[in-house]
Amino acid sequence: MINKHQQQGAETVEFALIVLLVFALIFAVVEFGRALFVWNALTEATRRGARMAVVCPLNSTIPKQVALFNAINGSGNSTVIKGLTPSMVQVKYYLNDGVTETTDQTKITFINVSIIGYTHRLIIPIWGVSLSAPKFTTTLYSESLGTIPAYPPAISTTTNCNF
Repeated sequence: MINKHQQQGAETVEFALIVLLVFALIFAVVEFGRALFVWNALTEATRRGARMAVVCPLNSTIPKQVALFNAINGSGNSTVIKGLTPSMVQVKYYLNDGVTETTDQTKITFINVSIIGYTHRLIIPIWGVSLSAPKFTTTLYSESLGTIPAYPPAISTTTNCNF
């Protein structure tokens, strides 16, 4: 028979081992949830930017700010996604074939908004890694693209697209 005094503290050691595993699992779930939030937010950012780019004049800065979840006249980094900067948001204009880029506003058919080069940093210091996000992109038909409602439509040269 084992002496009861030799077993003192065994429960504490077992509890400590189990608690470490449980906390590691909880932190992993939290990090996974944060990563999913960021991935969804990046997808929504490209959609927001593309929806704004199809109605704004060519090379307007407003679609980038909207993609960053900032105010239309705002500036700077994203207020929702930490580390997302305006330089990571690309707005490209394409001809009818969807492949050839153009700067002629009268010939633009498709607009593509992409987020490239975003890195998601984990908050748990034990892992100390970051995740490189893939390229997020949204392509939409150009719709009015900065035209002023009139007949025939007049193309706006200003960056005002507060319709």
